[in-house]
Amino acid sequence: MKFIITFIFFTSNCLMTNQLLAQGHQSRYMRIARIVIDSAQLDNYKTALQEGMADAVKKEPGVISLSAVYDKSHPTHITVFEIYLDENAYKAHIQTAHFLKYKATVQNMVKSLELVDVEPIALESKPG
Repeated sequence: MKFIITFIFFTSNCLMTNQLLAQGHQSRYMRIARIVIDSAQLDNYKTALQEGMADAVKKEPGVISLSAVYDKSHPTHITVFEIYLDENAYKAHIQTAHFLKYKATVQNMVKSLELVDVEPIALESKPG
């Protein structure tokens, strides 16, 4: 159930992805990262994540969308929804200097990481 709610939340905010899929770009590579963070490191983790995501979206044409949220009941439980142009764009992303900096910075903050590849069913959003 949490997975479905998370997926709906993120896809409702992906206007660009919706437009690209409508234009026939069905090869998007999408994944969800479920991360549990050491509570003593949560603020530092959030800072590193925000910085890494901003750099990726700004610098990488293959990064379509990155969104992160935390569970209000369990603030150390982070979910990231990632959309890339294709799988090659994802592979390029994980080799960038900013991603490698993020990984090095958070390596002792992350208690668990689960990566789930997903396929879109419906991506709807309002313009603007």
